[in-house]
Amino acid sequence: MANYLASIFGTEQDKVNCSFYYKIGACRHGDRCSRKHVKPSYSQTMMCPNMYQNPAYQQGNKLNESQMQNHFDAFYEDFFCEAAKFGEVEEVVVCENNNDHLIGNVYCRFKYEEDAQKACDNFNSRWYAGRPIYAELSPVTDFREACCRQHETKECMRGGFCNFIHSKKPSLDLKKDLELAQMKQLQIRGRDARSLSRSASPEPKRRFH
Repeated sequence: MANYLASIFGTEQDKVNCSFYYKIGACRHGDRCSRKHVKPSYSQTMMCPNMYQNPAYQQGNKLNESQMQNHFDAFYEDFFCEAAKFGEVEEVVVCENNNDHLIGNVYCRFKYEEDAQKACDNFNSRWYAGRPIYAELSPVTDFREACCRQHETKECMRGGFCNFIHSKKPSLDLKKDLELAQMKQLQIRGRDARSLSRSASPEPKRRFH
């Protein structure tokens, strides 16, 4: 029986624990969900709910597509550089969904669980663009399961209200530059990601406080 319960834990067959929460780190039912949302005590992934303020969902937005991408790239660079101060960043995923439980959510998966915890503790005492940051450890470690496959092929009919993550992508050149900069810092110091000091990482824009 124990083996069976372990095999279905966090899946749709699990009648106790919410499969959406374990797969996506958020549930459309929130605290009203009939199944449990047990927050992990350790994880490689930190999640900051509603951190990215998408201009597309702001009243009076007049930015064109290019300006929207530049706005997002600036945010992505800020976040990546700040997160990299705490350890090696493996992946950053930013939701462009427009439903209450996913809008503006930012996920950051680190190589090591202790780095995710350090980042989470620090971010919870910080502000970005005049707004307080809320951070928590997330059960999500495999974004292939969390992200909407139909969105990747532009075939999702639910649009921003899909219950799977619609990941907003940074410019390819920016993503490559950030990853190369992180790799260079690791090589320069000749140690693994856990030894990166705050001064060794690229400096973010000053919208973090």
